[in-house]
Amino acid sequence: MSGPVSTAWQRYRSVPLIARIFVAFLLGSAAGVAFGERMTVVQPLGDLFLRLLNMLVIPIIVFTLLTGIRQLSPARLGRIGGVTVGLYAVTTTIAGLIGLAVANLLQPGRGVEFTGGEAQSQAPPSLTEVVLGIVPNNPVAAMADGNLLATVFFVIVFGIALTYVRARNDELSDSVDSVFEAFEVGAEAMFVVVRGVLEFGVVGVFALMAAGIGTEGVGVFSSLGELVLAVAIAVVVHIAFTYLFVLMRLVVGVSPLSFLSGAKDAMVTAFATRSSSGTLPVTMRNAEEDLRISERVYSFALPVGATANMDGAAIRQAITVVFAANVVGQPLAPTEQVLVLVVAVLISIGTAGVPGAGLVMLTVVLNQVGLPLEVVGFVAGVDPILGRIATMNNVTGDLAVSTVVGKWNDALDLDGGVWSAVTDD
Repeated sequence: MSGPVSTAWQRYRSVPLIARIFVAFLLGSAAGVAFGERMTVVQPLGDLFLRLLNMLVIPIIVFTLLTGIRQLSPARLGRIGGVTVGLYAVTTTIAGLIGLAVANLLQPGRGVEFTGGEAQSQAPPSLTEVVLGIVPNNPVAAMADGNLLATVFFVIVFGIALTYVRARNDELSDSVDSVFEAFEVGAEAMFVVVRGVLEFGVVGVFALMAAGIGTEGVGVFSSLGELVLAVAIAVVVHIAFTYLFVLMRLVVGVSPLSFLSGAKDAMVTAFATRSSSGTLPVTMRNAEEDLRISERVYSFALPVGATANMDGAAIRQAITVVFAANVVGQPLAPTEQVLVLVVAVLISIGTAGVPGAGLVMLTVVLNQVGLPLEVVGFVAGVDPILGRIATMNNVTGDLAVSTVVGKWNDALDLDGGVWSAVTDD
């Protein structure tokens, strides 16, 4: 039965989801500027959207990762895993170098008066704690606590064990396949839930932007503007050069515009939520439906990337530390800047892909070069916008690396999805 409401709903649904989310982003920002703190009334809708996304993270990791492992032999899993982690390390190092280059060129913070401020930060984890934290004491507790890296580790070990049982015990092979099939059904069900959550995301993104800007004020975009501008420029350079030119054009041989078209949903969601982990369901949807990456690749590469690939964080930390050194009148020597780069890359794997984690990471780097932690309180004023920019970069990098790994492992369908929409001669 059709009526005015049904017709309006169909017309609304006919508009691409990314367009609706983008309009919600703009309207939410405008509402925050126009009505200020009164827009906090819609904050619960934004919180609900974040809760829905976080609700999906652990189940979708478990289901999709095990489904992907089903299609891999242990040897092939090791090859895909090694290439994925290696590419993440390379792109993060390049990101840090770009961040330092932009920081030294623009010198953000020179002439800025440091007014102090109380450093509100957690004790940073040691390298030993980061490494040991990969292995959970209790895998169920790790899943309940949302410890992604520990969850990914356990699921990979469990999945490899299942493939060994299937290969070495003919009597149990059918039972193992049944287990894998059950997880495959679960993965498909989770993607149905993702589509529903994304429909609500139009409302959620509006609420997040309206309440966020309404509370923080438009000053979040203007105060410490040199720092924000430097990070934004470095991220644009990194995306354009590393992901689009080197990885997409030279390595994969596809149109960079096609890649951006396939990644745009995840990029916008990441900017709105400031969470790589929370964006993971959207990132996986883009990988499967738009970029046409095989599940046996993205089900491994994306969960690992959400926790271990922090290109945006490397850029942000490199520039922020140079900024901090400038505002306190202690410019960094070249050797100290190299130390900043090394530390930023090493600890990125231990930085949670959630809002606010960048400030924790910043305390580590500041300690390494002997800068006062009070700078953290100073920088916290623009942390929301820095986090959005860095998270968008992180998610874009996850998809770019997954595309390359898919190409190298015959797990990328260049005849479908966004690749068929734009011909690349």
